[in-house]
Amino acid sequence: MLKLAFLLIGPASFRGHWHGIAALGAGLMGLAALVVTDVVPAISAITYHALGLAFAAYGALALAAAVVARRGAAACLAPALSMLAGLAILLAPIESDLALALFYAFLFVVDGIGRIVPAMVGRFVGWRLHVALAVGEFLLALLLIAGWPIPRSHAVHFCVGVFIGGAGWLLLRLGLMLRTLEEEVAILMLPLFAGRGWYEHAPILVEDDAGARRQDRPILIRVWTPRGAANITDRMPILDRYIGAVDRDGSISTGHSSLEVAPDVYISHYPKQEMTRSSDHFLHALRGAKENDAPGLFQPDYATEVAQWVEADREVRFHTYNPRRLRAFWIGYRQDSTYNVVNRNCSTVIAGALDAALEGVLATDRPWRRLLALMLNPDMWLAGLMRLRADSATWTPGFLLDYAVPLARIVDRPDLSWHHRFAWFLARFRRPEEAGAD
Repeated sequence: MLKLAFLLIGPASFRGHWHGIAALGAGLMGLAALVVTDVVPAISAITYHALGLAFAAYGALALAAAVVARRGAAACLAPALSMLAGLAILLAPIESDLALALFYAFLFVVDGIGRIVPAMVGRFVGWRLHVALAVGEFLLALLLIAGWPIPRSHAVHFCVGVFIGGAGWLLLRLGLMLRTLEEEVAILMLPLFAGRGWYEHAPILVEDDAGARRQDRPILIRVWTPRGAANITDRMPILDRYIGAVDRDGSISTGHSSLEVAPDVYISHYPKQEMTRSSDHFLHALRGAKENDAPGLFQPDYATEVAQWVEADREVRFHTYNPRRLRAFWIGYRQDSTYNVVNRNCSTVIAGALDAALEGVLATDRPWRRLLALMLNPDMWLAGLMRLRADSATWTPGFLLDYAVPLARIVDRPDLSWHHRFAWFLARFRRPEEAGAD
């Protein structure tokens, strides 16, 4: 979520504050050490209770948003766990140490499984790091349950300290990297964003850039969800939202996504030959290795796709973006049509192009104020969660859709007040037939 916030605000707003970012990161790492060791009980208590309140509040708001918008069980799971984690922190003094240790061990195991399964199946670039992180989470879960060398009475302090320390380490690295980032180079070129190679075509603009502003022609993100594109008979919750749906013939539809800015930009990456997607070959096709690279093609326009298949069942619009950055990304990407179902698919290019177009869209001369506002925005947490899940697996049409919807509200309505957000929630409750619209 922090990386997404800095992307939206842009490096130009923070370049003169790089030392403040690095100092904040170092300070958070020091605070994490104090919380873990509990050498100053008052500081530890204030810190983890404040974080517990933040987790509980975010979980409640994000869960309400997911329920009202009818995002399904998968979208509700993470906010619900966050709310429970926050409540567990707040109620720590009156709960048993064993119960809290088991709860946090459960969270580590769930997150570890979410990392290790797609990494072992996909074998994408950097998959060993995700496996190592998952193994580390499993070990932490065992240590929490065993109560050694971390006493169960310190389980909350330890988990909160790990979270704060991780955020501090990210900020420290980001601050030092911003110090040497050239003005014409996109923030997406930094190593923090480059792990999967999705931003190797991030723009480098050598002339004056007009920046991001509200455009007359919006970005249209169209998504063919697996469950909407396939003629399915049996529902598979979560799987048919984010991975694929099995139709009546036994073949698997993974859906599709495209991006359009009229009249000259249409991004839609597709394999030149339809891949075999029977259940017998599906797992092998999910390997991100070079052996699964295949010739690809770029569809010319939406009308062609509809004629060859069906209409997209979901659409998201972005009115505020940087068209020059979007076009620069697309010019670089389309020089190579290679298609890979894990690392270079229809959704990875759309996510990369969208991030390139939105860099600096919330630029301001008060970046710290804007950063705090973003951290308090539940849409930001939802979008950040989708980026995290995609990074540990890959971008799919389902992940892209659940990323684009809250992101569009963030960039097109950055000053939306909590009063208006609450009114929006009530309006959605009163008109449930509109809950599926984005």
